[in-house]
Amino acid sequence: MAGLVNNLLILFLIFQNSCLAFRSPLSVFKRYKDSAKSHSNECLGSNRQLVPLSLSDFALDIRMPGVTPKQSDTYLCMSVRLPVEEEAYVVDFKPHASMDTVHHMLLFGCNNPSSDEDYWDCDGGTCTDTSNILYAWARNAPPTRLPKGVGFKVGGEEGSKYFVLQVHYGDVSAFKDKHKDCSGVTLHLTNQKQPMIAGMYLMMSMDTVIPPGEKAVNADIACSYKMYPMHVFAYRVHTHHLGKVVSGYRVRDGQWTLIGRQSPQLPQAFYPVENPVEIKYGDTLAARCLFTGEGRSSKTFIGGTASDEMCNFYIMYYMEAKHAVSYKTCTRNIDPEMFRNIPQEANIPIPVKPDMTMVHGHHEEAKSGDTVSVMQQPKRDEEEVLDQGDFYSLISKLLGEREDVVHVHKYNPTEKAESDLVAEIANVVQKKDLGWPDAREFSNKDERANAILVRDRIHKFHRLESTLRPPENRHLALQPPKPGSGNWEKERTGDLNIEEVVDWPGINLKLGQVSGLALDSNSNLVIFHRGDHVWDANSFDSGYIYQQKGLGPIKESTILVLDPNSSAVLHSTGRNLFYLPHGLSIDHNGNYWVTDVALHQVFKLASNGAESPLLSFGRALQPGSDKNHFCQPTDVAVDPVTGNIYVSDGYCNSRIVQFSPDGMFVMQWGEESSVGQTKPGQFSIPHSLTLVSDFGQLCVADRENGRIQCFKPETGEFIKEIRHPLFGREVFAVSYAPGGLLFAVNGKPYPGDTVPVQAFVMNFSTGEIIDTFIPLRKNFEMPHDIVASDDRTVYVGDAHTNTVWKFASPEKMEHRSVKKAGIEVQEIKEAEAVIEARLTNKPMSKELLKKEEKHPVVQQASTGVSVVLITTLLIIPIIVLLAIAVFIRWRKTRIYGADAEHKLDSSSGGILGKFRGKGGGGLNLGNFFASRAGYSRKGFDRLSTEGSDQEKDEDDATDSEEEDAVPHPPAIPPSS
Repeated sequence: MAGLVNNLLILFLIFQNSCLAFRSPLSVFKRYKDSAKSHSNECLGSNRQLVPLSLSDFALDIRMPGVTPKQSDTYLCMSVRLPVEEEAYVVDFKPHASMDTVHHMLLFGCNNPSSDEDYWDCDGGTCTDTSNILYAWARNAPPTRLPKGVGFKVGGEEGSKYFVLQVHYGDVSAFKDKHKDCSGVTLHLTNQKQPMIAGMYLMMSMDTVIPPGEKAVNADIACSYKMYPMHVFAYRVHTHHLGKVVSGYRVRDGQWTLIGRQSPQLPQAFYPVENPVEIKYGDTLAARCLFTGEGRSSKTFIGGTASDEMCNFYIMYYMEAKHAVSYKTCTRNIDPEMFRNIPQEANIPIPVKPDMTMVHGHHEEAKSGDTVSVMQQPKRDEEEVLDQGDFYSLISKLLGEREDVVHVHKYNPTEKAESDLVAEIANVVQKKDLGWPDAREFSNKDERANAILVRDRIHKFHRLESTLRPPENRHLALQPPKPGSGNWEKERTGDLNIEEVVDWPGINLKLGQVSGLALDSNSNLVIFHRGDHVWDANSFDSGYIYQQKGLGPIKESTILVLDPNSSAVLHSTGRNLFYLPHGLSIDHNGNYWVTDVALHQVFKLASNGAESPLLSFGRALQPGSDKNHFCQPTDVAVDPVTGNIYVSDGYCNSRIVQFSPDGMFVMQWGEESSVGQTKPGQFSIPHSLTLVSDFGQLCVADRENGRIQCFKPETGEFIKEIRHPLFGREVFAVSYAPGGLLFAVNGKPYPGDTVPVQAFVMNFSTGEIIDTFIPLRKNFEMPHDIVASDDRTVYVGDAHTNTVWKFASPEKMEHRSVKKAGIEVQEIKEAEAVIEARLTNKPMSKELLKKEEKHPVVQQASTGVSVVLITTLLIIPIIVLLAIAVFIRWRKTRIYGADAEHKLDSSSGGILGKFRGKGGGGLNLGNFFASRAGYSRKGFDRLSTEGSDQEKDEDDATDSEEEDAVPHPPAIPPSS
C-alpha cells in the first residue's frame, strides 16, 4: 500500500508539472507552429519562428522570407501574429541586417496588417489601423537595450496583435547575384508582467524660420509635464542639413539638467543617457536645435523636403505600468524667456569629422552653395529612417493636393495654424481608406518614396497634444470656508455616515460613459449615458468642432429610468438624438433637461418618451460665446419657483447663462480664471450645478479650481466659496439634498498628491465635511456626477468605469433587515461595516468591535477564500486517485483473496514501469472502464499528449489575472 501511495504521489507531481507546462512557451510554440504561416526562408533553412527560452520567456524571429528586390528604394513589409493571446512584453531586440544590403528597418505594432501575404510592397501601407513604432534600425546601429524590468506591452485586450516589419532596400546593386535576403529582428518576449512600460516622447518645433546667411538660429521647444513620473533612458536627435547640435533638458526650480546632446550629422541612433533623469509633475521639458543659414539664398522653413528643415528631440522613457502612456508629444514653447538661462553648451556646435557625417541620399550631396542643386537632390537616407515628419509637402497629398492649406500653415506658422493643421491631419489619418494613388503616377522618385512612407510616418504625429489644456498654473491655496448666509439649519446635518448599498444590482448595468444622473418625482433614478460613443482626444479640433459626426447620433437609448430598489429599467428614451451627452436635470414638471457637448446645445425633453425636444438652446454643432451659442455646455438647473433656467457653459466658456422659462436670454456672469489667485466669479470649467432651495442659492462645481462657488441665482451675486484640502485639485459634481446637506465628488489625484478620489457629505451652512465615502465594489476612477434624495440616498455615476453606485446611511439599510434564505441581512450589513471600516481606516464603533470579536472570520475573508480555493484544487486530484486506488484494492481483494496484496504490489509497480518503458501491468483506465457494463474502450486506448496539451493551453489562456487599470491623471482637463 505504501508503494501505491508513493506512485500516486509521483503521478500527482507529474500531473502538476504538466499543468505548469500548459502555461509555458513550449505549449504556445506547439499551437503557434500549427497555426502560423509557413514562410519560405532559404536564408535560415528553417521556418521555426518561435523558440521557447524558459517557462515564461520565448524568442520570436521576424525575418523577411527570402526576398530579392528588383529596384532601388524598394520597401517590403511582412507580418507575424503575436503567438499568445494574453499580454506579453518585448524586453529586447536583436537586429539581423547589414547596411550593405538594407538601408533601414522599422518594426510596427498594430492589429490589422495591410496584407495577409507572406510579404508585400509597402506601397499599400503597413497597417490599416493605427500603428506604433516599436523598433528602428539603420546603418549597423547597435541594439537598443531596455533596462531590466522595462518592456513594450503587446497583446491582451489593448495591445497590438501583429508585428509588421518594414525593410527599406536602398541600393539594388547589392542584389546583382540575385541572392535572397532574410533581414529582420529577433524579439525577446516574456509573459511576466513588467513593472515598467516603455514609451516615446517627441519634442518637435513647427514654426522655425531660418534666414539666409544667418550664422546661428535657435529653434526652442518647451512644455510643462503634467503626468505621473517618467524615467528617461535614451534619446535621439534629428534635423536635416542645417542642424549643428540638438540638446534636451529637464528644468526644475530653475535648474537645467541635461538629458542628451548630440550632432544631428552623426548617425541618428538612440543613445543612452549618461545619468538617469526622472521627470516629475510640474517639471518643464525643454529642447533647442541650433541651425545655420549659411549657404542658403532664401528662407528655410520647417517641412519635409530636402530644402526644408526639422527639429526633433526624441525621448525614450519608462513609467510604472499602472500609469503608463505609450506616446507623448510637445510642439510648443510655453516660455521663451526661460531660454535666456539655457546652458551655453546648447549654443556650441559639435565638431564632426568628414568621415563620420551622414550620407545624404544615395548619391553624393550637392555643394551647400548651390541652392538649386540642394532643392533638387534626393531626400537624404537617414531622413527616411525615423524622421516621421514630411508634415507639409506630404500632408498636401493626404489632404488632396490642398497646397493652399499647406502654404498657409507653412508660411504663417501661428499656434492656431499649427493646431488646425494637426486637427486636419488627425481627421484624415483616422479614415480607413486614404485613397492612395499608385506610386508609379509620381514622376519624381522622391515623391514616390514619400507617398510610400507617409501613412506610416503620420501615424505617430497625428497623436499630438490635445488642444484642451488645463491652466499652466493652478492656484492651490486652501482657505477656510466662509460662513454661509443662511441662518437655518436642522439637526439632521449632524453626524451622518454614508455607505454603499452592496446588494443593489444596478452596479452591473451595461452602460456607456455615465455623464449625468437625476431623480424624478417618484425617486426613480434617471441615467444619462453615451452608449457606444466615447469622448477622447480625437473628438474635437482646436476650435471645439466635433470631428466624429460621421458616426451619427447614438442609436441606443441614452436616458434610462430605473427602479431605485431593483434597478430594473422602467422606461427609456433619447435614441438618435445625441452625440456626446453630458449634464442631466429634471424640473418640477418632470421634464428632462440635458446638454450635449458635441452639439453645443441644451434640450428640454418630455418624460413620456417623446423623441423630439420640447425646447432647444444653441446652434447644432456650432460652438460660440454669444447669447445664441454655447461651447460644450455642461449642466442645467431649473428653478422650481420662478422657472428660470441656468446653464453652466462650459469647457470652453467660463460662464453661467440665465434664461427665462420660455427660453429667452436674460443675463450671464462669470469669466475665465486669472493666473495665480482665482477670484470669486471666475471659473475653470464650471462643470455641475445644483439649486440650494432652502437658502435660495445656485452652487457651481468649479472643477479645475477645486472649489464650489455659490451665487444668488437672480442676480449672479457671489455669496460664498467652499474649498477643502480633501477636495484636491478638482471638484467634478455637486448636489444639494433638502435639510442642509451638500454632496460632492472630486477628481483623480495628480502625481505626488495624496488626496484620494472620493465623495463628500457637507453641512451646507458651515461648509464642514461631515463624512467621506467610497464604494466597496469596484473603485471610483472618474466620478462624473452625483445626486442625492431627501432621504439621504445617494447615487454616483462614473464616466471611466461606466458604473453607477447606490449609497445610503447604515440606519436606512438596517430598517430593511429581513431574513433571506436563513441569513440575517442585519448581520451581513454589520460584517460589511467592519470591512468598510478597515478599507477606509475609519475607527469602528465599540459595538462593531464586540461583534467582530465574535466573528473573527471577517478579518481573514479575502485571503481565506483564495487559500481555501487553491488548497481544494490541489487536493481534489489526490483524493480522486486515492479513491480509484482503494476501489481497485477492494475489487482485487474480493477476487484474489489473501493473494491480493502480492498482486496489487506487483501491478502498482507497473505504474512506474510505464514511465520507464517497461512493466506490463499498470493502472489502465481504458481497461478498467471497459470492464464495466455499458462502457466502450473507444477513446481510452490511447491518450494524445499533444492534443491534451493544446486543449489545456487554450483553456488556461483565460485564467490569467487581470491587472487593475489605474488611469494616469489627465495632463489636460479630462474629456468627459
